[in-house]
Amino acid sequence: MPPPSTNRLVIILTLVCMGLFAFAPELDLSVSRMFFRDGGFVGAATATGDAARRLFWDAPYLVLAGFLVAYALRRLGRLRRGPDGRAIVFLVATLALGPGLLLNGALKENSGRPRPVLSKEFGGAWDFRPWYDFRGQCETNCSFASGEAGASAWTLAPALLAPPPARPYAVAAALLLTAATAALRIAYGGHYLSDVTLAALFTILVVLAGYRWYSRGSKTWI
Repeated sequence: MPPPSTNRLVIILTLVCMGLFAFAPELDLSVSRMFFRDGGFVGAATATGDAARRLFWDAPYLVLAGFLVAYALRRLGRLRRGPDGRAIVFLVATLALGPGLLLNGALKENSGRPRPVLSKEFGGAWDFRPWYDFRGQCETNCSFASGEAGASAWTLAPALLAPPPARPYAVAAALLLTAATAALRIAYGGHYLSDVTLAALFTILVVLAGYRWYSRGSKTWI
């Protein structure tokens, strides 16, 4: 189990980022301008960007599918070691509650925040709004928060189930995927920096809470 200090650190980091982006919303605009060239965002409508986005989109669900297959094989006696039922509940529940319910369900459908590409500062028609201001003109599938960044951050959950010798590398890979997804979404003009940062942190908090539950009642499966 991650030490309590890790949980506290993530909570503090989340609160600091919430405050930073609230008191300095111009950070969002400044970072997005770095990816805005000649009237468009550099990541949009490129073959490389589209391929990377597809890969980042599919990765969390492919990882989950792999765990489900391993669980089924273990139940059928075809695999000596693999995830137990508690591990599967942990993975499915954190994905559903974090990226699913919290980000895509509650926030994206109610925040009202226009995406960068739809904001006046980048050639759109709608007013920019900081992350906490839910009075924007977007009615559905809004900018805050990023479901894709949250789904990539969720891969921390299966990373925490990796065998201890491989766990640091699995966690590093999950964080790298999250950073790459976040950068791509900004380059697309689909999200602001606060959208991807807070989405990732919110999801990591859900994962850490779920892992705390999981580790209290599960036997080692590796």
